[in-house]
Amino acid sequence: MPTPSRIYKIIDRAAWAEASAATDWLGSDLDRRDGYIHFSAAAQVSATLALHYAGRDDLVVLEFDVGPWGDRLVWEPSRGGALFPHLYAPLAVSQALRMWPVRVAADGACVLPEDFPS
Repeated sequence: MPTPSRIYKIIDRAAWAEASAATDWLGSDLDRRDGYIHFSAAAQVSATLALHYAGRDDLVVLEFDVGPWGDRLVWEPSRGGALFPHLYAPLAVSQALRMWPVRVAADGACVLPEDFPS
């Protein structure tokens, strides 16, 4: 499987505000505890939302180009052995290419916009 050129960070709006005010953001509490910033490939975002964020109405998904991080971005096995991108460096959120809103359906499922990459 070729390595995607774009990766995605699920983030709540409060963390987004914090990250936007910082030059280099060290990630969420979970990211800091794990020692890297968690990302997903486009095809992994929906499952990650369903597994970890159901019912949350305060989320956005940020899109990043993988190019600037070089060997600080490592694809490592996680859920079910799938490779997930992990950034072992602070994140400059100014590098975000796009912000995708996440809405919550009546059943609590997180829903991405129809034009979100798959």
